[in-house]
Amino acid sequence: MAGWTTGTCEVNGIDMHYLRTGGVKPSVVLLHGLTLNGACWTPLARVLEKDYDVIMPDARGHGNSGAPEHSYSYNDLAADVISFINALGLDTPVVLGHSMGGMTAAVVASQNPKRLRGLILADPTFLTPQRQREVYESDVADQHRRILNRPKQDFLTEMQGRHSRRSSELIELFAQARFQTSMRAFEVLTPPNPDYMQLIATLDIPSLLVIGDVGPVVSPEMASELAKLNQRLKVVQIEEAGHGVPYDQPERFSAVVQTFLRSFFLNF
Repeated sequence: MAGWTTGTCEVNGIDMHYLRTGGVKPSVVLLHGLTLNGACWTPLARVLEKDYDVIMPDARGHGNSGAPEHSYSYNDLAADVISFINALGLDTPVVLGHSMGGMTAAVVASQNPKRLRGLILADPTFLTPQRQREVYESDVADQHRRILNRPKQDFLTEMQGRHSRRSSELIELFAQARFQTSMRAFEVLTPPNPDYMQLIATLDIPSLLVIGDVGPVVSPEMASELAKLNQRLKVVQIEEAGHGVPYDQPERFSAVVQTFLRSFFLNF
């Protein structure tokens, strides 16, 4: 992380914190999922930093960014990203988002195609209306509240046992991010989500959808249907990866991302 910088800029009335690799290179913005933060992208950023200026913001309610009392919809999160891109003066970056960050990235690309050069979606939260209600009515927010009341070391130890294949660095980053996530951030689970079919159908930039094969949110069947909606969307499935595809198979995921970025920027 030598040479990386941290910063804060004001977007839509909140302070948005970010981590940045820097350099005069093409920009890639990485958007994290719920209960994570920008620093959780550190392993991928290390791989990309030689060729790209990688920027990793903390979404509102996460990390070191502001946590307003309300306004956590996907449209709010997308508006933050566009304001963030404008505030930093980024020239048509590629945006990569995982889970919540993937849905956010899709909204950004659909609403502001001319501001981006490309889009990478890592198993975004493309949930059916029924599944949205199930998640919203589940105890996921209560689970987070209970975690916040536990000693951080206990949670870290539990994570180490549950995700033994992940690096100790990544598990520590996840644990730190979890304890920096506001309860308010769970407002994003409130239905309805944006219509993901409509989002994909209207994409007008080169786009890549990356999914796993172990219980992904976006099933292979759904991915195939989405690809039929838009010829600019390519789909890659990574074996032995679940919803956390960037973290379950980091080397395979980074290779897929690098291939997309190289072919994409060769066209410019």
